[in-house]
Amino acid sequence: MSFKHLLSKFLVWRIRHLSTKSFVIILGGITGIVGGLAAVTLKSTVHFLQATFEGLNLPWLYIVLPLIGIFITAFLAKNILKEQLGHGVTTILYIISKKSSKISQNKMFSRMITSGITVGFGGSVGLEAPIVVTGSAIGSNIGKLMHLNYKQRTLLIGCGAAAAISGIFNSPVAGVIFSVEVILTDVTVGIFIPLLIASVLGSMVSMLLLGEDVLFSFNLTDPFLASDFPFYIALGILCGLASVYFTRFTLFAEKFIGGVKSVYVRAIVGGLGLGLIILFFNPIYGEGYEFIKLILNGRAHEILLENRWLNEFNDQWVVLVFALLVLLIKPFATGLTIGAGGNGGIFAPSLFVGGLTGFVFATFTNLLNLGKGLSISNFALVGMCGVMSGVMHAPLTAIFLIAEITSGYTLFLPLMLVSAIAFSTSSYFEKYSFYASKLIKSGDLIPYDKDKQVLSMMQITRLIEKDLLTIHPEQKLEDLVAIVKKSSRNIFPVVNEENHLKGIITLDDIREMMFDAESQKNVIVARLMHKPPDIVNSQDKMLEVMSKFEKTGAWNLPVVDNGQYVGIVSKSRIFNAYRIQLKRQNKE
Repeated sequence: MSFKHLLSKFLVWRIRHLSTKSFVIILGGITGIVGGLAAVTLKSTVHFLQATFEGLNLPWLYIVLPLIGIFITAFLAKNILKEQLGHGVTTILYIISKKSSKISQNKMFSRMITSGITVGFGGSVGLEAPIVVTGSAIGSNIGKLMHLNYKQRTLLIGCGAAAAISGIFNSPVAGVIFSVEVILTDVTVGIFIPLLIASVLGSMVSMLLLGEDVLFSFNLTDPFLASDFPFYIALGILCGLASVYFTRFTLFAEKFIGGVKSVYVRAIVGGLGLGLIILFFNPIYGEGYEFIKLILNGRAHEILLENRWLNEFNDQWVVLVFALLVLLIKPFATGLTIGAGGNGGIFAPSLFVGGLTGFVFATFTNLLNLGKGLSISNFALVGMCGVMSGVMHAPLTAIFLIAEITSGYTLFLPLMLVSAIAFSTSSYFEKYSFYASKLIKSGDLIPYDKDKQVLSMMQITRLIEKDLLTIHPEQKLEDLVAIVKKSSRNIFPVVNEENHLKGIITLDDIREMMFDAESQKNVIVARLMHKPPDIVNSQDKMLEVMSKFEKTGAWNLPVVDNGQYVGIVSKSRIFNAYRIQLKRQNKE
């Protein structure tokens, strides 16, 4: 008995015995378990690779490892996977917006392989985004397999994303909120149950299989002091500015190295550049969580012992300046890794930069005796929250992630304060999040507008009427009248022998003379035609097309590609397609 036959029988049984809502909840749980296993697998693999390289005790190896990792990743992406890696979360947002939430099957494993190699060999990026892509792909493909509609597939994508974040950080609440804030734009109360179950199961898998040395966690030792509030306000502003710096310099570095045309030359140049940076600034290697752990445990000076240039120094000012330089260089290293062909995300780098921002601020304040001995660990943790909030425009995710990492809500007030201030400061300079900015500017993602979101999912190529009868400009009115008799439309494109659009004629243009015998024989089409109020390209986005309809007041517009007439698109047909698309989205 074939798999398709078994699946068909199961789906029939499901329809008879199980409601769609219950079925989606069960599938959300399955997505959570598989997504959690994927997170554990990737995190453990990278931990194993880095521990193996560290055990070799060959310092010079760290210079060439990033080059090897990026080169292998670029080779796999071009020759085996045949896809552009890019930013994972941005890819998911695009697929939800433009591809009906249908993620290709190879993304269930491709990002795990490529990010594992990139980060395992020292690429200065994070594992969170690749795991989000993996979890989302798992959810999407389960949805496709079970014949779910767009809305339900999208929900399972959110379940996969929630399980990914929950599994990596053992933070189920942050996983749910990340999914709602970043991945899912159309939020209703009904979606929370599958998300909660997926996130909890992803976290449970992580707790059972990952060791404490792999998970990033910290137990608070210093209390929160209300007297530090003014300093947290200042930190919030600083984190907002740091997040803007992070966003712009990461994209700058990515674009800079992306200017190299050859994939392999780009990988070599970027890999060598990253290796040289790591030679002088060793915390840049990999995700950087080990350095953050040293900071949180009051052992930041130990990082200098591993630096061949500064291992004889143990001065606090030297540590401060070194940390500041690492903070400034990290965004460039992240962009270099991604732009050169490596695979990874900006989740971990933003936390890294945030931790250093809080550390530098608190250390500098303490060295100048401006405060009453600010807690380095508290300010580093709150700084992580602030920069993450500013970069991702996800303040609630940032708050609950740090709260769960620290296993308590001692810092909840400063987390809320700094997150809000950093988000507001960042939003002043960067209107949209790192993930969504490019898509929104290109019109591929429409935020917070249901009508525009539906329109953005529609493709103009599916709405073009290509069967309209055309006429040449040198033909007579009688030829046009003959065409009118055969046509069910009231618009007639005029094209030349090369199929170039010369104009259009409507029924209203000829109504008064079309039955006049003399006019039929003597009047040529060129005298009757007029320029269309506007033209549409088949690659135009639907929002652009609707804008042209609104500006011209027309009900029909010709479609022209490279000077060649393609067909006609009508406003009524768009409205009908819009109604069908909206009905499909709202169908439970």
